[in-house]
Amino acid sequence: MIAGRTGVVRAVTRRIFVLLVVLAGGVVSNAFPAHVESHRHAEPAANAATTLAVGGEVARPLALDRSALAVMPRHVVRAGAHGVESEFAGVALIDVLRAAGAPLGEALRGPNLALYVRITAADGYRVVYALAELDPKFRDDGVLLVDTRDGKPLDAAEGPFRLVAPAEKRPGRWVRQVTRIDVLKAAD
Repeated sequence: MIAGRTGVVRAVTRRIFVLLVVLAGGVVSNAFPAHVESHRHAEPAANAATTLAVGGEVARPLALDRSALAVMPRHVVRAGAHGVESEFAGVALIDVLRAAGAPLGEALRGPNLALYVRITAADGYRVVYALAELDPKFRDDGVLLVDTRDGKPLDAAEGPFRLVAPAEKRPGRWVRQVTRIDVLKAAD
């Protein structure tokens, strides 16, 4: 019984801490080159309150929704693929990872260079990025976790969250309907 209460207290404490971190906002500025995959607009995602889980090898696992992302530093990129351009807005994935306490900057060395970020979609589609690929200390391009396209919430086919990697020549790692972000350690 006490173990169950301890878990509840930890969960509540974690949520309060996450809220404080998100409200405080991280400061990161990345330049986002312009090439982004595009799709037609449909209705907004049915459940705009859907949460995105961030976990794994992080100090503070998170559960983020659109309102939590709205208070983080925002970036806008106008980009296109397949002959159609759109304007995407969201937060730098690195800011989300920073809020979760992933080892970044000077802490990203030695054994931490074996960490990678796995992005999972609602349909089970997964992609990975080396954590160093996302850190501005290693690369200047960035990856966005977007929640709007052309000024509107993402439609049900794309959202409520989508990963956009504007600097990549192919949009294979642009994940629609992102549900989970995990920082994991590569196996020996």
